[in-house]
Amino acid sequence: MKFATKAIHVGYDASEHGHAVMPPIYQTSAFAHEKLGEHLPFSYARTGTPTRAALEANLAALENAAHGLAFGSGMAAIDAVMRAVLKPGDEVVAQQDVYGGAYRLLTKVMTPAGVTVRFADLRDPSALAGLLSPKVKLLWLETPSNPLLSLVDVAALSAEAHRHQVTVAVDNTFATPYLQNPLDQGADIVVHSATKYLAGHSDVLLGLVAVNDPALYQAIRFIQSASGGVPGPQDCFLTLRGIKTLALRMERHCDNAERVAAWLVKQPGIEKVFYPGLPEHPGHALAARQMKRFGGIVTVYLKENTRDAAGRVAERLQLFALAESLGGVESLVNHSATMSHGAMPAELKQQLGVREGQLRLSIGIEDIDDILADLAQALAE
Repeated sequence: MKFATKAIHVGYDASEHGHAVMPPIYQTSAFAHEKLGEHLPFSYARTGTPTRAALEANLAALENAAHGLAFGSGMAAIDAVMRAVLKPGDEVVAQQDVYGGAYRLLTKVMTPAGVTVRFADLRDPSALAGLLSPKVKLLWLETPSNPLLSLVDVAALSAEAHRHQVTVAVDNTFATPYLQNPLDQGADIVVHSATKYLAGHSDVLLGLVAVNDPALYQAIRFIQSASGGVPGPQDCFLTLRGIKTLALRMERHCDNAERVAAWLVKQPGIEKVFYPGLPEHPGHALAARQMKRFGGIVTVYLKENTRDAAGRVAERLQLFALAESLGGVESLVNHSATMSHGAMPAELKQQLGVREGQLRLSIGIEDIDDILADLAQALAE
């Protein structure tokens, strides 16, 4: 079954739900037992509902995984993975340019809990070997990265990590399962902020995890149930509805982003454009091999590297809303230094290249002529 068909059909059997074409929203906190000790597939909404189960099965199919798990947010999903894999005394190696929320969780939650975190530039896979030891239990990757869209080789890094019995997790939010399937490339865990492209309409907060290993699944599922960081049925329903058009939306996001990136390269007010689809991007060849297309995010350095300059451009934009998120049908602009990566220390942002005069553009599915016209008037001197 092809991706677009799986996105619409897998995970839901209408005959089990009164032949409703769309999965019903099971707005209930509990399911009644007919007798004491009876085993039911669903008993309490924290441990599962039919709406959530349909979403989890659907995500598993899209990532070519055996199991899916849904959480109340992308950060809840990341937290559950880390708590399932790591214990005090363990170490995690993380890609250095991770999402600001993941950085905050690693440094402000996992580190005080006794986990040692090592951030590293992993664009060259050979760099990983010298970082691994018996204490390292998790390799945390994000590709393409947020916000500078660097690429790492999932297959090569996974192979090296597995030689040292290290579990590999990949944040696949930017690529989505339509463009990239990390489990097929050797990773053990895939994490999504479904708030972004999967739900796709800026109206949901939800996280997803996909795994193959049954023991790993049970460990993460235990955290899911024990901590209770689960989504409600309405959010599960909206995410399932969004996923049905994921293939169509991602094609339009990619079409538009490719046009925007090629146009921005020629603009006098732009110092640099970050987009894996550009031949000059250092990860272009890897992206062409590892991804189906190049995604819908374009990041730029303005020639005037100041917060004021970034603010002027962002505030002039009419179609692009200035917002924290990404991946919706509408175009969004984010000032990474103060928004998505605001929690990072200034010196680290400088080291990673997260600048004051930088904007991350989430290219929506509006008409490309309108998008380009909006960018042109915002960048005009």
